[in-house]
Amino acid sequence: MLFALNANPEADHDALYQRVLTDDPNQIVPVPEYLSTLVNGVLQYQTELDAQIDQYLSAGWQLKRIAKTDLVIMRLAFFEIDHVDEVPDRVAVNEALELAKMFSDDRSRRFINGVLAHTLDNEPNQED
Repeated sequence: MLFALNANPEADHDALYQRVLTDDPNQIVPVPEYLSTLVNGVLQYQTELDAQIDQYLSAGWQLKRIAKTDLVIMRLAFFEIDHVDEVPDRVAVNEALELAKMFSDDRSRRFINGVLAHTLDNEPNQED
C-alpha cells in the first residue's frame, strides 16, 4: 500500500486497499484498523520520518539514493518506533527486516538493519 502510494500519491486509497487485501475485484473487504493506522501515520509523518532516516545514513548517502522499497520499509519502522506504543522498538525493527527479506535483497536488508540498529542504540529508554 505504502509503496503504491509512494509511486502514485494521488491514487484512490480505498481502491488500493481493496487491491492489496483481495484478489477478487468484485469483493469488498474491511480494511484492518492497524493497516489504516500504519498507512495514514506514515503518510502524515513522512517528512519527519525521512528526516530521522536521513540522520542515520552513512556519509555520502542521501534519501534519493535509497531504493523506494527500502525507504518505505524504514519509514514504516520509524513510524512504529515513534508513534505506536504497543509495538516494542525491537519488534518494529524485526518486522522491518522480515519485510526486507520478502521485498528486497540481502544487501538491502543489511542496509536497513544498519540504519535501524543506530536508532535502537540512540534510544534512551529502549523497550525490550
